[in-house]
Amino acid sequence: MKIFYGVQGTGNGHITRARVMAKELYYAGADVTFLFTGKDTAHYFDMEIFQRYLAKSGLTFSLHKGQVQYIKTAVQAKPIQFYKDVTALDLTDYDLIISDFEPVTAWAAKRCHKPVLGIGHQYAFNYDIPKTGADPIANTVMKYFAPVDVGIGLHWHHFNQPILPPIIETPEPAASINKKKIIVYLPFEEHQAVMKFLKPFVDFDFHVYTSANEISRLRHIQCKPLSRDGFRRDFYDCAGIITSAGFELASEALQAGKKILAKPLHSQMEQLSNAFALQQLNFGQTMFELDSKIVAAWLYDDHAVQVSYPNVAQLIVQWIGAGMPTMTADFIASVWSNVKVSQIQQ
Repeated sequence: MKIFYGVQGTGNGHITRARVMAKELYYAGADVTFLFTGKDTAHYFDMEIFQRYLAKSGLTFSLHKGQVQYIKTAVQAKPIQFYKDVTALDLTDYDLIISDFEPVTAWAAKRCHKPVLGIGHQYAFNYDIPKTGADPIANTVMKYFAPVDVGIGLHWHHFNQPILPPIIETPEPAASINKKKIIVYLPFEEHQAVMKFLKPFVDFDFHVYTSANEISRLRHIQCKPLSRDGFRRDFYDCAGIITSAGFELASEALQAGKKILAKPLHSQMEQLSNAFALQQLNFGQTMFELDSKIVAAWLYDDHAVQVSYPNVAQLIVQWIGAGMPTMTADFIASVWSNVKVSQIQQ
């Protein structure tokens, strides 16, 4: 089967999910071309698993101090370049078009009159899941940014809706946890503000992953460049993560039994809703500013939640190979029956 797979590259979560899907698609013998959009080619890293991929500018959101700036986003959208990218993408020879909330692929497929399969967290928002922070702009973006014909929504819990668990890697659990080791990944915050925020907590070791070329002068804080392998090594035995309210990293933390402190982007419906869902499920804690009192309480709390998810990527690839039949309620229930939630003390 010849597949064209578009991936939103603005955040690393979409790419992480695509890595897991790529592994299963290649194992099934699929011929896949990937397209990544949303940031400059130079900012992608550890892309070896994607045997053949393209990169275009696409569409992305302008952010400042952890807040989406919709007016600046519209000004910087480059609609002419986006139109050229869409019209130049010929998808007629592909058997299947997949979009992980990637707009060039979705709109090019519309132009070629090819149906599009959406796989990703955003497609869960078509159903009655925990939501907050919605407004007319956010609803319009969610509906028209990367439209698909069939959407497979992913979430941490089913909420009695026809959605599936997250697509994540399932590494071996760590033999032991370093209770003082905390990963910090706040890509939408000012780096110096994050450093100042962490400075007082000298009893903990912070591993701060950042695109900024920074060196920490503080013994308890290490600044590290974005690296999938480096991140995984630190993630293996850390106690928890302080991060934005993106979906994929929180999913990995739940699978590994790491405690979560999430700071959602202001004015970003998806992240606000993710934070809301974490609280509703009691899967993690949240803060809406860099709040020292909240982080202090969280650091000394040894409670975490571990959620064991099945290999959803493999199930979806098998479903594609079977001709993509309608996902019945019994099929979806059978998938969720393999999910196990445990309360743990680190």
